[in-house]
Amino acid sequence: MRRASHLPRPAVTGAIEARLRERGITLPPPTPPAADYVPFVVSGSLVFVAGQLPMRDGAVAISGKLGAEVSLSDGQAAARLCGLNLLAQAAAAADGDLDRIARCVKLGGFVNATPDFVDHPKVLNGASGLMSEVLGDAGRHARFAMGAASLPFDAAVEVDGIFELR
Repeated sequence: MRRASHLPRPAVTGAIEARLRERGITLPPPTPPAADYVPFVVSGSLVFVAGQLPMRDGAVAISGKLGAEVSLSDGQAAARLCGLNLLAQAAAAADGDLDRIARCVKLGGFVNATPDFVDHPKVLNGASGLMSEVLGDAGRHARFAMGAASLPFDAAVEVDGIFELR
């Protein structure tokens, strides 16, 4: 996958940076878009972050179907990685200052799953738990989780998000 040099690595500061350090969490560099769209749009005080895949070092880290070759715990890890990528995009939208994030408003998640898989909400808890862990009460959000027959690059999970900026 091509790396876009115009996307800065987010610099985190303040309280959220401290929370990340305490937990040993490092945000990845923002992943460039894979097609003809932008990674986020700021409208008023809201940031709409495009769907993020479980990318690590420029590649999908967890692929396949839940209910087949991907376990629930691996699906949750994929959702958490999607959440880290969401936060990296939100940080870029906030000019590198995560403390400008007032709240995670909503997450939407798609789970690459077999037709009989029914634990989509449990998978998305990987991303939801990360938001609360990193943002505290401001990380509590509305959410949807649904199954999909396939996802781009055979990713196990895709998560998008809406954040409010200060």
